[in-house]
This record gives sequence, C-alpha cells and structure tokens, in this order.
Amino acid sequence: MMIVLVFMLGVANFALHKAVLESGHPLLRRLPWYVHMLGGKLTLLTEFIVLLAAMLLTSTGWAGASWIYLGYTALNGVSAWLIFSGKV
Repeated sequence: MMIVLVFMLGVANFALHKAVLESGHPLLRRLPWYVHMLGGKLTLLTEFIVLLAAMLLTSTGWAGASWIYLGYTALNGVSAWLIFSGKV
C-alpha cells in the first residue's frame, strides 16, 4: 500500500515540476546553466531518480522512505504555490 502512495506522490511531484518549468517564472532564469539543459528534462530525470529510490526503499520495508518522500512532496507543493501565487 505504501508503494502505491509513493507512486501517487511521484505523479504529483512530476506534475508540479513540469508546471513550474513551463511557467516561465523569472526565478528560473537565475538557475545554473545545467538546469536548462535539454529544456529542463535533466531535472525531470533527477525527479525520476528520487522517485525510484523512494519506491525501492519503500519496497524493501523501510517505511521511513515513504514519510521522507511525503515531506519532499509537501515542500515541492509549497514551493510551487509560492511561485504561482507570486509570493516569490
């Protein structure tokens, strides 16, 4: 059950990440050059690696990985909200 939760959180993270990349926010222009490589797809690959690690750790019985990934998703959600609301 926890692995399904981690997967659903991963889908949310990808959606948030893609929305922020496509937002054209001025903050994105301040990021290092390697973030912009391949149109941001390198950062999506990093997002996938984090999701894969969380799913693998959860599948081995380490429930702490799912809680850490939940916190990571919450931080991504807050960050996206700050960007889209214009507070940053």
